[in-house]
Amino acid sequence: MSRVNLAIIGGGLVGASLALTLQAGAKARGWKILLIEPFAPGDSFQPSYDARSSALSFGTQQIYQQQGLWQAIGRRAEPIRQIHVSDRGRFGATRLDAQEEGVPALGYVVENAWLGQCLWQGLDSDVVSWRCPAEVTSMQAIEGGYRLGLNDDTQLECDLAVLADGGRSGLREQLGIHVRHTPYQQSALIANITPGEAHGGQAFERFTEEGPMALLPLPENRCALVWTRQGMDARRLADIDERSFLRELQGVFGYRLGTLRQVGARHLYPLSLIEAQEQVRPHLVVLGNAAHSLHPIAGQGFNLSLRDVQSLADALLTGPQQPGDLATLQAYAQRQRLDQAMTIGFSDQVTRLFGSNQPLLAAGRNLGLLGLDLLPPAKSWFARQAMGLGTRPDPRGQA
Repeated sequence: MSRVNLAIIGGGLVGASLALTLQAGAKARGWKILLIEPFAPGDSFQPSYDARSSALSFGTQQIYQQQGLWQAIGRRAEPIRQIHVSDRGRFGATRLDAQEEGVPALGYVVENAWLGQCLWQGLDSDVVSWRCPAEVTSMQAIEGGYRLGLNDDTQLECDLAVLADGGRSGLREQLGIHVRHTPYQQSALIANITPGEAHGGQAFERFTEEGPMALLPLPENRCALVWTRQGMDARRLADIDERSFLRELQGVFGYRLGTLRQVGARHLYPLSLIEAQEQVRPHLVVLGNAAHSLHPIAGQGFNLSLRDVQSLADALLTGPQQPGDLATLQAYAQRQRLDQAMTIGFSDQVTRLFGSNQPLLAAGRNLGLLGLDLLPPAKSWFARQAMGLGTRPDPRGQA
């Protein structure tokens, strides 16, 4: 039976990022890393109008730059130079500006397919191997590691299993890892939009009585829309014709980017806050959306996961020779506890505060947006959360 040092179950953006972050140190230690993924990555990038995208914070950009990956990723990364935050029908608004924060961009929007391609091409085949397409169907704790059963009836053993197979992880349930599941009673409608005017690197966060929306800048003057609505209303918006959809979106968003001209394929995702009650066990780590799945409106989910990745890699490469030691994994979990609590709390509270139409809350958030413009320290704190620097040393002097 074959054995590897690390088996990363899920070769998506989080799993591939962990393999990349570890591979130089793993090579020096003689470790072998296996990525197990049910969907084969493409051999080449194919541009698509409807490509799904991720908002990478300034902190995430810094991590990829340190790894030598940003030059490739940045070729199709659209910088966010300003974030305009407003409350529909009220006068409160604020604008975060990269120049004011002393950074080249507050964040970047990158198509997931392009980001994945850059990550996969950066993997060192001497250290990292793939089982793909393949799926882990069973996990059994054994002395010194885990035994994994795959859907082709083969088995393998590992010193450390990293569970990075997404928010609906069946393996997490199989292992008896409980989750705190908080439904938002909303769905996110995701689509790409072409505005009539140049977006100029502006991102928009707009809060309405029906739910928040975000419009993020993409290459080729497209914008990525995340529109949060109640379940039945979200389904209605997904099903109406393109002209009716654009007219309704225009009525909510306004004309800050002129007339909205085109909408691509629309997809719905029910929204919940999911938090795993255990993230480490001996020889096991739960990572990415399997560990914590956040509301997308604040754009914090992947960025938090990448900080987890960096912290886990640091812990493993400064720990014992063989990965999987419980004390090392517990030290990682303790180190990330504050960052996770603050980021999850920030995302959840922003969602709840700006998703409510109660008059007192609406008045309070309106004053809060005004206060951000009037109080530079408060505005800077809000900007740091948006840039993924909430509990991290400020790297802006290095930008």
